[in-house]
Amino acid sequence: MSFAPPPPRFARSPSPANAVEEKVRPGLEGVVVTETVLSHSDSERGMLWIRGRPIPEIVERYGYEGTVALLWDGFAGRDLTRDGITKTLGAARQQAFKRIDTWLPAAAGRPLDDAIRIGLALLPDDSPPAAIASALAVAVPAALRAARREKPLPPDPSLPVAADVLRMLHGALPHDAKAKALDTYFAVMAESGLGPATFTARTVASARASLASAVLAAWCSFVGPLHGGAPGPTLDVLDAAAAAHDLDTWIEQKLRSGERIAGFGHRVFRGNDPRAVAMRAALQQMGAGAGRLEFAAYLGGRLAAVLARIKPGRHLPANIEVMAAVLLDAVGIPRQAFTATFAIARSAGWIAHALEQQQTGRMIRPASHYVGPKTE
Repeated sequence: MSFAPPPPRFARSPSPANAVEEKVRPGLEGVVVTETVLSHSDSERGMLWIRGRPIPEIVERYGYEGTVALLWDGFAGRDLTRDGITKTLGAARQQAFKRIDTWLPAAAGRPLDDAIRIGLALLPDDSPPAAIASALAVAVPAALRAARREKPLPPDPSLPVAADVLRMLHGALPHDAKAKALDTYFAVMAESGLGPATFTARTVASARASLASAVLAAWCSFVGPLHGGAPGPTLDVLDAAAAAHDLDTWIEQKLRSGERIAGFGHRVFRGNDPRAVAMRAALQQMGAGAGRLEFAAYLGGRLAAVLARIKPGRHLPANIEVMAAVLLDAVGIPRQAFTATFAIARSAGWIAHALEQQQTGRMIRPASHYVGPKTE
C-alpha cells in the first residue's frame, strides 16, 4: 500500500516571545499548528482527501475498515489492509465485550454520553488502538440496550463494524442497504482534520500521555453541542421547523435572538461537502429519508431568504449535520446516540492523529496575549 507524499513543510511558527506581536485569532482559525499526512480539505473545490484518496474513492473502494487501514498505516503497523483491519477490530470487539462488566454497572441509569465517558475512563492505560476503537463500537449498543433493560449482545467478529453495531443494537442482522449506509457514514466521518476533539487528542498525546487518555480527552471535547453533539439537535430543529405555524417568523426569531440553527453553517465547507454527497447516495439506495431531506432543503431556502432580509451578506447553507442526522435516524440509531455513534467513526482519526503527534516528540504549547490589569 503506497501513500501520497506528505504535504510541503510550512514556515515555522514564531517563538513564544514574539507570538504576542501576532494578531490574535480567536478559535485559531487559519492558524497552522502542525503538519500531517492524514487528511486535507479544500472548501473551494468541495473535496476532502484521506491519505491522498478523495472521499468518493474512500466510499467506493475502502469502506470503514479500509479507511482505518489508511489512517493507521505506518503508525499502528505497516502494510495494513481492509481485510486485516476487519479481523483485528472483530477480535478487539470480542475482548471489549469481555470487559463490559468493568464499566456497565457503574454507568447504570446515567445518560449515554456519561456511560461512554465511564467506559473510556476505565480502559487500561496501555490499550492499543484497536482496543480503544472497539471499546466504543461495543459500548454504544450495549449501553443503549441496558437502558432499555435488555441484555447486551456479544459481537460477531466476522462482520464489519457498521453491520455489527446495528446487529448488537437491534438484535438481528441489518438489511444490506442499512449496513452499507452506516458503513458509508463511518468511512466518510472517520477523519476531517483538526476539529476541537482531534486537536485535543493531539495536545494530550504531545504530553506523552497514553493513547487511551488522548481518546478520553477527545471524547470530552466531542460531546459539546457545537461539535460532535450537533447532529442530534439537527433533527430537533427540523421537527420544530416543520411544526412552526409561520416558518419565516420562526426563523427570524431564532436569528434575532442569536440562537444557532443546528444543521446550517460550517467553518470549512460552505454547502458543498463531499461527505454529504456520499451519504445522500447511500440514503437513496435505502429509499429512506427523502421527506426529511426535501423539507431540509425547503428550510434552507427560507433561511436564505430571511437572512437576505435581516442580515444581508450572511450565508448559512445546510451542512453535513443534516445529512448525517437523517442517515443515522434512517438506519435506526436513536437521536440521543448520534454523538456516540459519530465517535465510533471519528475515534479512528483521533487515534491516528495522536500517534502522528507522538512521533514528533514535541509538546504543544501555544502562547497567549495578556490583556489583564497592567503590571509593573
